[in-house]
Amino acid sequence: MVRVGLVGGSGLEKLNVLENTREVEISTPFGPPSSSFYAGHIGDCEVFILSRHGREHTIPPTQVNNRANITAFRELGCSYILATTACGSLREDIRRGDLVIPDQFIDFTRRRELSFFDSFEPDHPVHTAMAEPFSGFLRNLMIQTAIRLGLAVHERGTVITIEGPRFSTRAESRMFRTFGADVINMTLAPEAILAAEAGIPYAAVALSTDYDAWKTDEEPVTWEEVVKIFNVNIQRISHLLINVIKQIKE
Repeated sequence: MVRVGLVGGSGLEKLNVLENTREVEISTPFGPPSSSFYAGHIGDCEVFILSRHGREHTIPPTQVNNRANITAFRELGCSYILATTACGSLREDIRRGDLVIPDQFIDFTRRRELSFFDSFEPDHPVHTAMAEPFSGFLRNLMIQTAIRLGLAVHERGTVITIEGPRFSTRAESRMFRTFGADVINMTLAPEAILAAEAGIPYAAVALSTDYDAWKTDEEPVTWEEVVKIFNVNIQRISHLLINVIKQIKE
């Protein structure tokens, strides 16, 4: 039976999307993951759900132990990782409530552990290829499933990950647009980087909740607005993920 990891903001484990649910505790050489795992089944897959920021959203973006989280998925035998994230739109055509399936990222973080390798074995440096950071197989599966379900989806996009926990200034938001970024968040890097280092295919679905700070005819982003839009759309995201996971085979 194929095992799939699912990592997202707090609340995924409350949606009751799994059958035969149990809780799994795991430790790693990098310390504990963000939370225990809810494990169960969707179709022919065994699924392990992890709350990225902890069950009560107590872990700020910078403090997420990404190395422990990805290591835990690997030790659980997960062949794939799917991620969910809220994001701010940096483009007029990416509206609130739209889904984006990123194909590229820009890492603008500064204080995070970016690699499993604190040192190399003699004559064996590890430099992971990152030209295509997201799994093409998982991305195509999510895109085609979203289209079939009639969801508003953008089939590609560059996500810029900032340190947080604060939001952007207007000047920063405008700058990120000139970088070619389409959406902005605080979590996909280094999560995607570490999944690639671990050799686990990884893809994400990003929900646009706001227009960051660049759009002067809109109110700048607030946490309350992010939570409101995300909660309104969480059922759509879970419906997408359930249908994607049901199509994953050995």
